[in-house]
Amino acid sequence: MKKNFLLFISLLVLSACEKAPEQIAFSGKTMGTTYTVKYIDNGEVNNLVSPEKMQNALDELLVGVNNQMSTYQQDSEISRFNQLKQANQAVEISQDFAKVVQEAIRLNTVTEGALDVTVGPLVNLWGFGPDKRLNKVPSAEQITERSAYIGIDKISLSLESKPTLTKSEPNLYLDLSSIAKGFGVDKLAEHLENIGVSNYLVEIGGELRGKGKNLQGVDWRIAIEQPIVEQAQSAQITVPLHNLAMATSGSYRNYFEDEQGNRLSHIINPTLLRPVSHNLASITVLAPTTMTADGLSTGLFVLGAEKALEIAERENLAIFLITKNGDTFETQMSSEFKKLINQN
Repeated sequence: MKKNFLLFISLLVLSACEKAPEQIAFSGKTMGTTYTVKYIDNGEVNNLVSPEKMQNALDELLVGVNNQMSTYQQDSEISRFNQLKQANQAVEISQDFAKVVQEAIRLNTVTEGALDVTVGPLVNLWGFGPDKRLNKVPSAEQITERSAYIGIDKISLSLESKPTLTKSEPNLYLDLSSIAKGFGVDKLAEHLENIGVSNYLVEIGGELRGKGKNLQGVDWRIAIEQPIVEQAQSAQITVPLHNLAMATSGSYRNYFEDEQGNRLSHIINPTLLRPVSHNLASITVLAPTTMTADGLSTGLFVLGAEKALEIAERENLAIFLITKNGDTFETQMSSEFKKLINQN
């Protein structure tokens, strides 16, 4: 009887010590946009820091990413590389910077040249870079001049113990905005995992990565919005983010109108040397990392719906497309996207 009583008391004490799962959430500003982090604190990680210290640590990581890859910071790694006007000079870069450039080069091949992180001179010329937006179509002469500066073949990455980056064209301008934001998401997600957080959702400017379950014990679920001309939002499809990253690209938000009233997208076609012009309103990509999803969404968007689907089927990529036909929107998805949806 005494043993049973002690066992009962022990169970009561143990039960009292158990921490009820709690969702921690906070947000901030980074990379010209906002970020949000949600994670479940279930008391299983003994060294889990306070939410305040957690956010401070994540903010420091984001500052580091900006210090490496922000073209808006004159003293960042990428800005110093862009300011260098000497060709064929190897510049030592950080491991993270090298990792992003390496993935950008790989995705350039996957997207058949559509993702080109050297297209910065044209991005700036059309008014979508750090320079003030002019809302004016550049001349043919200006476009021709800038086009001589671009091309993924004009950069060379060496991945030795100390990685270096070289450019063969002095005026080459590297712009990693199509992939760096996704890398920032991954950086935060990896930090959470390293300290033992197994249930989280990280988002920067609409690019996301989720792992584990939410507070209700189900996969984190994200609604892909249907773009409306008036920029209203309505859920089109809900995607469970179970150990997956998600990124979306589209031309229905960031654009300006030329003197004739035509909408000019912020995404530049490196082959045509001008903003994309097709009926693909948006593309969403699911991938293991947000860096990959981010880069793919930009590159595939450039190509348009038909070519994007062709590459997705060939490369087993999970993509979801929304095309605009007149006043209506139609959706398409790749086989891999359907598979991931059905699995969940």
